[in-house]
Amino acid sequence: MSYLTRAHARADQLIAIRRDLHAHPELGFQEVRTAQRIAEILGELGLQAQTGIAHTGVTAIIGAGRPRLALRADMDALPIVEANDVPYKSQNEGVMHACGHDAHVAGLLGAAMLLNEDARAGKLNGAVKLLFQPNEENTVVAPKSGGQLMVEAGVLDDVDAVIGLHVSSVLPSNEVFLRAGPFMAAVDIFDGTIIGRGGHGAYPHQTLDPIWLAAQVVNAIHGIVSRRIDPTKPGVISVTTINAGSATNIIPEAVRLTGTIRSFEPAVQAQLHTDLERAFALARAWGGDYTLNLQFEYPATVNDARMTEFMRGVAIDLLGAARVKESDLHMGAEDFSFMARAKPGVFFNLGAKKDENDRPHHNPRFDIDETVLPTGAALLAEAARRFLAALPQPK
Repeated sequence: MSYLTRAHARADQLIAIRRDLHAHPELGFQEVRTAQRIAEILGELGLQAQTGIAHTGVTAIIGAGRPRLALRADMDALPIVEANDVPYKSQNEGVMHACGHDAHVAGLLGAAMLLNEDARAGKLNGAVKLLFQPNEENTVVAPKSGGQLMVEAGVLDDVDAVIGLHVSSVLPSNEVFLRAGPFMAAVDIFDGTIIGRGGHGAYPHQTLDPIWLAAQVVNAIHGIVSRRIDPTKPGVISVTTINAGSATNIIPEAVRLTGTIRSFEPAVQAQLHTDLERAFALARAWGGDYTLNLQFEYPATVNDARMTEFMRGVAIDLLGAARVKESDLHMGAEDFSFMARAKPGVFFNLGAKKDENDRPHHNPRFDIDETVLPTGAALLAEAARRFLAALPQPK
């Protein structure tokens, strides 16, 4: 019996797990209940869960020896008020699983159920390491994300490769999207202040208006990608917040600008940083000043070519070639990138569009087609089985 058939037999169980997690979302490094539920379910399977890794992360091993493949799911939710009127609506006000991490956990637990059955029957060659990772979103709650901390904690030291799956609420349900090489962008954030000289709004000539200075800076920022970056090399700089002023008749002392930077190549990333600094420096040309803090977040997610083709073959055999597509580049970022830099890895999307309503990620109305849960579980389990079967155990 195929993993897909066996996974569909557990569909109700996987949906129940996902809905329970969806109703009780937790922010990054606060996934205490989530980790406890994962450990409980793994314990029911007879697996020994290790908790407290990278603060709230959980790991477990199915089987023994080498080769060893790691399967990763992230656990954290977002600071969003859910707008869906569903029985499993978030019970934690202001927190929501608006990116599908509840589905990732349920899918990986489903894969664990399938693989554990085979391991108990002596049908697993080697071992599978389950990684339940905290704080992928890292909404500036810590200097490092959960993925980076888990790598630093050594969770990949004893594995040969790593696979990660992400559901997508905007892609056709139960279709797989993947690509070799660069897949998701590197992300950096910036926080800058344009400094002028405040005063009365009726006498602007007696001030150095930082709002006027900021207008020059923002205009220059918006010209960087279109006029400074090779148009064949993707890059983005977005100013996402502008804060200044306290009254209609007061010119403020300063304007604060924050935003995000996205790129795929280190050379493009470096040029974006350099030219952003130059844009802010325009404030000095008019007698003002500035401060600028650039913070590196995640590197680009780059899929290993051999692992990508391996995963493509698994998906085609399981779902059929018509449901396996070449993915576009994504300007979104993922801290799976740290894992893919540590070991050969592949990260792919599983389409999970629920209906004709607009339900994008990080949106109060985000939701998914739950029929993808057995599909995700089967894809991960089949990938693990084949990976272990394809490599001889070391003597």
